Amino acid sequence: MDEMNMTNETIEEITAAEAPVEAAPETAAAEAPVETMADYAGEIDSSMRDIKVGDILEGTVVGITDTEVTVDLQYAAEGIIRTKDYSGEPGFSIKENVHPGDEVKAVVVKLDDGNGNILLNRRQAEETLAWQKFETMLNEKTPIDVTIKEAVKGGVVTFIDGIRAFIPASKLALDYVEDLSTFVGQTIPARIIQAEREGRKLILSSRDVLRDRRAEAKAARVAAIQEGAVLDGKVDSLQSYGAFVSLGDGIDGLVHISQITNTKRLKHPKEMLNVGDEVKVKVIGVKDGKISLSMKALEEVPEDAKPAARERDRDRDHREREEKIEIPKSEKLTTNLGDLLKGIKLN
Repeated sequence: MDEMNMTNETIEEITAAEAPVEAAPETAAAEAPVETMADYAGEIDSSMRDIKVGDILEGTVVGITDTEVTVDLQYAAEGIIRTKDYSGEPGFSIKENVHPGDEVKAVVVKLDDGNGNILLNRRQAEETLAWQKFETMLNEKTPIDVTIKEAVKGGVVTFIDGIRAFIPASKLALDYVEDLSTFVGQTIPARIIQAEREGRKLILSSRDVLRDRRAEAKAARVAAIQEGAVLDGKVDSLQSYGAFVSLGDGIDGLVHISQITNTKRLKHPKEMLNVGDEVKVKVIGVKDGKISLSMKALEEVPEDAKPAARERDRDRDHREREEKIEIPKSEKLTTNLGDLLKGIKLN
C-alpha cells in the first residue's frame, strides 16, 4: 500500500514538473508594447494644423459620388471637392477618371461647407501649380507629349494638366498640314513657346521639337561617317566654288572645285557636272558637322600624266601664294630702293 502511495506521489511530482509555467501577471504586462503620446504625435500634429483659405492641401481620395469627391486630409475634418471643381478638361468623368487611393492637391475654399467638412477646389489648385510648371518648362524648353483633342480655326487644341493649350497650324509639323482634323486623337511631341497666366495663353510648338530631333539625328549620322569612306551620291546644286552632293538621309557634302578632277583646271563646276548627276566621292574631312568630299581622289591618273598633274598642282599652289602676297605701293618701293643704294659710290 505504501509502495502504491509512493508511486502515485512520484507520478504527481513528475506531471507537475512537466506542466507549463504560467507567466506572472507582471511579466506578461511588461512584454506587451506600451503605446505613448509620441506614437500619435504625427497624427496629433496633423489634426491640429492651422489651415487657412487659399492653402493648397494634399490628400487621398476615399469616396466618390456623382456630385463630389471625399478626400482624407489627415485632419480632424475631411475635404470635399465638388464635381465641377475637380477638372475643367472636356470629357472628364469623375466615375471613370477618379479612383479611391488617388493622391490629389486642392486649394481650400471654405473651412466649413456646412457639414463640418473643408470645401476644396482641385481645379483651382491644379491651375496655380500648372502655370508655375509651365513657366519652368518654357525657360528650360522641356518637351512633352500631348494628345490633340480638337481641330479649330488656325490650329489644334490640347490640354496639359487641365489647362487648354493651342498649337498653331504652322507649328504642328515640319511640313505644311492641309487637313488639321487628321491630328485629332494623335499624341505628338511639343514644347511651350508662350505661357501667359494672366491672359490664360498657352501656346505650343511641335515643329520646334521635331526640327531639333531631326538635327540631332543628322548630327549622329554625320558623326558616323568615317574619313576615307567612298560613297555614292547625287549632285544637288552647283556653286562657283564647288558642288554639293547629296549622300542620302538628309546628308550632303561639298566637293570643292579643286577636288572635282585631276585632268584640268576648272573655272566652274558646271564644266564637268550637272545637277542630278550620280557620282562617286571620297570623304576627305568631317568637321563641325560639315563633310568635305573629293572626286579627283578616286580618278586613275595615267603614269605619264602624273608629272604633269604634279606640275599643275605646284603651279596652282604658287598662284594661290602669290594672290595672298600684298604688293606694296610705289612710294614704298621707291623708298626701299633709295635705302638700298644709300652709301654706294659711283665712279
